[in-house]
Amino acid sequence: MNPFTIIDKYYTQGTALYDILVDHSRLVTQKALEIANAHPELNADTEFISEAAMLHDIGIFLTDAPDIECHGTRPYICHGTLGSELLKKEGFPRHALVSERHTGAGLSLEDIINQNLPIPHRDMLPISIEEQMICFADKFYSKSNPLKEKSIEQIRKSMSKYGEASVARFERWYHLFLL
Repeated sequence: MNPFTIIDKYYTQGTALYDILVDHSRLVTQKALEIANAHPELNADTEFISEAAMLHDIGIFLTDAPDIECHGTRPYICHGTLGSELLKKEGFPRHALVSERHTGAGLSLEDIINQNLPIPHRDMLPISIEEQMICFADKFYSKSNPLKEKSIEQIRKSMSKYGEASVARFERWYHLFLL
């Protein structure tokens, strides 16, 4: 599967939004593959990582985030579930799970309810090792400054807005993948 077949269906090459999505996704893919290759004992499917990491943010164009050229109608927090719906429709349910489960360090049903988030009420936590690697790698890059890698301290600070459980998941991944 070529992720650009799907990206090009929903995004126009040469636009700022296309470049933001592709630049960010390439960096996340590279980081996730570096992690997978550094940990062969985890038996991660690197072909799947290459595809799913490129598609994890496919739903951003449907959201209202003008600072990253997104002029849709839904809140940005919905981009994962919106992307998941697109990927299911395209026939890629496993890739859809990555899109749905990558927000923050994943979102539990409790997080969604307690924060009154406008997304479906169900656990959206990364389960497979590939989902975890992509979610972790995603935290190092922002779409508003896509080419600059964040430090661990910057990530910890930004993760705190998602609650203590998200920070704890990120810390577990940090110890598993980088230490």
